[in-house]
Amino acid sequence: MKAVIVAHGDTAASDRVAAAGADLVIAADGGALALERWGILPHVAVGDFDSLGEEGLQLLAARGTTIVRHEAAKDASDLELALDHALASGATEVLLLGIFGGARLDHALANAMLLADPRFRGRNVRAVHASTGIRGLFSGERADLDGPVGSTVTLLPVHADAVGVRTSGLRFPLAGETLRFGRSRGLSNVVSSQPAWVSLEDGSLLVIEIREGGS
Repeated sequence: MKAVIVAHGDTAASDRVAAAGADLVIAADGGALALERWGILPHVAVGDFDSLGEEGLQLLAARGTTIVRHEAAKDASDLELALDHALASGATEVLLLGIFGGARLDHALANAMLLADPRFRGRNVRAVHASTGIRGLFSGERADLDGPVGSTVTLLPVHADAVGVRTSGLRFPLAGETLRFGRSRGLSNVVSSQPAWVSLEDGSLLVIEIREGGS
């Protein structure tokens, strides 16, 4: 089952296609506003609804959306709660939209870091904004890179150093090397041929693909 979660960040017009084709559409609080612009009624809305507001919440409920309300004083973001709800509902694939941009840099960073949470290993969780995609890669895993030749690929270690990083099909190859946490060596590689992939012996990476290419 494919679930799409829309958060209250920036969205692109092309993101609507992904949301429209999902088996389960979840609004993380103010993400309901983007869905409203797209003419899509979420199956579920999750959060404390400080962004959506009471009137918007009641309108969703009246139209049949299931409301999962949390107190404002909570230990997880609305996006994280929505992600937990999607996985608990049986989702085998989760696509996050609207997790970047917006007025809160702290929220955008926290949203991206969710993808590197080890508890989501093997759960097929990724995020998309227009032509940019991001996902987590964990110890012992390999990820195929889907973008065409010229696409930009950034590999960012999280939590600690990423050890034994290998790549194929990239302009600047890595052959079992270590990417140091907090350093920028993995920034802005480029797909030079297909098939292209990245693998990791130990640690975790955020794998960011930008399909337009760039430097």
